[in-house]
Amino acid sequence: MSPTQISATLTAAPDAVAFRKPKVSDGVRLWEIARDSKVLDLNSSYAYLLWCQDYAQTSVVAEVDGKVVGFVTGYLRPQLPDAVMVWQVAVDADQRGLGLAGKMLSQLMDRLEPRGITTLHTTISPDNTASQALFAGLAERRGMDFRREDLFSPNDFPDDHEAEDLYIVAPRR
Repeated sequence: MSPTQISATLTAAPDAVAFRKPKVSDGVRLWEIARDSKVLDLNSSYAYLLWCQDYAQTSVVAEVDGKVVGFVTGYLRPQLPDAVMVWQVAVDADQRGLGLAGKMLSQLMDRLEPRGITTLHTTISPDNTASQALFAGLAERRGMDFRREDLFSPNDFPDDHEAEDLYIVAPRR
């Protein structure tokens, strides 16, 4: 096989991806993708099982050829009934650079909007420009506002954790 053919077998265009709600059986794969990312805060394997069971309505997995290659986990904010808080976005290394993260976020918003959930929140550390660009791009593609608010400073954490700013993708005012 030529390098082009090998590359084509490892990756898939975002339109060749199936999106769905996670199942408990996906929990191990979500944990593996998060672990292998080397950048996400890794939750316990138990937490990923709970995400897949209890937060399936506010989460998305992406599949290529029956294998989970990416996920978005989120939950409804109790104090803001129209907002989903995105906890983690992760894409398998073989699928990065194909727009999969943005596609998963759009899929999630498309699924939640009919339920009156029109705002997306997430936290991003100040130096994570890739994630900031991901959510800014989502807002732009959907014709929505994008703004940042202070949320947690390093002093709020019991360990050596950097600040986490709140980013909001919301309908235009």
